[in-house]
Amino acid sequence: MTLILCTLIVKLMKRKRKKNIKISKESMVSVLKTAGHPLYMREIIHNLHVPPEKRQAAKKLIKEMVRSGELTLLKGNRYGLTRQMRLVTGTITIHPDGFGFVRPENAQEADVFIPPRKLKGAVHGDMVTARIEKETTKGPEGSVIRINERGLKEVVGIFHTGRNLGVVIPENERLRLEILIPNPKKYGDIDGMAVVARILHFSRTGSTAEGEIVKVLGDPESIEVQSQIVINKYQLPNEFSKAAISQADELPDRVRKGDLAGRKDIRNLPLVTIDGENAKDFDDAVHVKRTKNGFVLTVAIADVSHYVEKACFLDRDALERGTSVYFPDRVIPMLPEKLSNGLCSLVPNEDRLAMVARITFDSKGNVKRASFFKAVMRSHCRFTYKKVQRLLDGKDRKLARKYKTFLKGLRDMEELAILLMKRRKERGSIDFDLPEPEVILGLTGELETIVLRERSMAHRLIEEFMIAANEAVARFLSERGIPVLYRIHEPPEREKIDDLVQYLRSLGYNLKTPKKIDPFWFQKILGMVEGRPEEYVINSMLLRSMNQAIYSPENKGHFGLASPTYLHFTSPIRRYPDLVVHRVLKGNLRRIRKRPVYKEEELFPLGEHLSKRERTAMEAEREMLDRLKIRYMEDKIGQEFHGIISGVTSFGMFVELKEILVSGVVRLVDMADDYYEYDSKKHMLIGKRTGKVYRLGQELKLRLISVNKARRHINFEIVED
Repeated sequence: MTLILCTLIVKLMKRKRKKNIKISKESMVSVLKTAGHPLYMREIIHNLHVPPEKRQAAKKLIKEMVRSGELTLLKGNRYGLTRQMRLVTGTITIHPDGFGFVRPENAQEADVFIPPRKLKGAVHGDMVTARIEKETTKGPEGSVIRINERGLKEVVGIFHTGRNLGVVIPENERLRLEILIPNPKKYGDIDGMAVVARILHFSRTGSTAEGEIVKVLGDPESIEVQSQIVINKYQLPNEFSKAAISQADELPDRVRKGDLAGRKDIRNLPLVTIDGENAKDFDDAVHVKRTKNGFVLTVAIADVSHYVEKACFLDRDALERGTSVYFPDRVIPMLPEKLSNGLCSLVPNEDRLAMVARITFDSKGNVKRASFFKAVMRSHCRFTYKKVQRLLDGKDRKLARKYKTFLKGLRDMEELAILLMKRRKERGSIDFDLPEPEVILGLTGELETIVLRERSMAHRLIEEFMIAANEAVARFLSERGIPVLYRIHEPPEREKIDDLVQYLRSLGYNLKTPKKIDPFWFQKILGMVEGRPEEYVINSMLLRSMNQAIYSPENKGHFGLASPTYLHFTSPIRRYPDLVVHRVLKGNLRRIRKRPVYKEEELFPLGEHLSKRERTAMEAEREMLDRLKIRYMEDKIGQEFHGIISGVTSFGMFVELKEILVSGVVRLVDMADDYYEYDSKKHMLIGKRTGKVYRLGQELKLRLISVNKARRHINFEIVED
């Protein structure tokens, strides 16, 4: 009897253990490792002892692991561990020259080089599985064995019509395929127009596809159409959902009395905004008060979080965008206009809700204390950078009379900003003062000219005050251990610094790789090259040697700013990470115990998504600028310019025009005065007969000889003085 009872107890305990079984990625991996070979789905589920009610969840997890690249579905419907089979799953990026790289889902793994003949029909953006076939000095090399998912559904390109067949040639140079359009006549007379084509079928080789026209954008020479091309190419969300628009429409037009509860009234404080000439969304206002012992800086930032609650429709659309995108002819905003240009824009003489950082500095610019609070404020003046600079210069008496009441405040701002700049430099902060191009459009939207963007003391005022506010909020949240998204910038890799030192030595600078890589070393180099012809080139190379700043809940500091704790707080109208920070700060203003508005495990994928959205926006903005530069130069064939050599290769030299920062190439085939040899160690070209040398940073007189709009190439020749 006792034996029977014990047997029943053991059976019941086994059943209980089976019911409480935890299905996880780790358990899946353990089962496949134990088996030592790929298994069918049913075998994995059987070996895990998954009860019937949990089998659907287990199947779903296996499919998710296939999508993430941890498992690979093999022929015969068996699942294997990707790493153990020397397989990699990831997105493929195709170079315009035909080869590709598979970027693994696991960011820790190296990209896999795929030669053109081993693409197996994969095109740019596809999710593929590749087999690693050999390791080279440059990294792993392999071949595509399966296209898991096509990344391409629609293509932007130029339509060319034929009698029975049309062809769309993609605007993206990475898409090395043609989209064939049957029965082109049904679309009307659209030959040469920019279009959006939906892909219906891919050929096996990936060189062609069959599609249909879903949208005609118009004349590709139009700046408006060029913007549409870039928007479609980078898949930038540019239409708000109906739910988000409806939610925005329900918001009030003005600040209501009920909104003022729990807010400090600072409407009498003479806060001002300082922005560009064409700015429409004003998300920050500043005020500086001189005291006996130093200064008090007040930075008021539009309280977007009051109107955009976490997970609402407006928030979902903003999160998808991640950031506003700025083109010369338009803005693709993160938030609808009612918020970005209305309720949350700190326009003059209107009540606005704000989150405020108030920072007290001593007479040397050291932070003594900081406080944060919700407020209702009012901007007392809308200044532009140019206007502020003219007032600071003190040469425009008429302007000074008009803004007499603000003059002392602006002088105090200038003095505080100079102190803050000095303090940052002392701690090692790196200031890359690289010139930037600015596109000037005419009244009807046509391209007029490209000039160098001005960066004056007026710009530096705002830059310094925004950095100070960002750091103050970061310190407040960090000291309390409250989970938040930091803006981190990790130190550069030693390999990149080694390459940089070798590059600088080739230019005649006697440098060694530092034992400790810190911002002061970069500062030293910037000081060495200041005012020299190669200053711009070396500044650019220093910048390229650095890592890109990202968003993360791990506080790793900001290398470039030499700041131990940094985040983005000052632009919630146009950056989603700032909106996250506002929510976290607001939720912890008067609490002794921390209140995690976001959990840390929630912030990791959020930071990764927002970093990707930022990179996409930057790439789109850069390409739009490049497209306009090409169009600006196309009618200047034969004109002469002054440029600087920014790169030397075996086929010629890359040059940058000093006047407008347009990049181009001087090809060896266009250098007819001699035969030139390439010295890769010294980054120079040397004439065999004349001994003439062309090296990095050298200034040249150039003549424009050709412009290729399709490939965005500009070719110059050297003009002999």
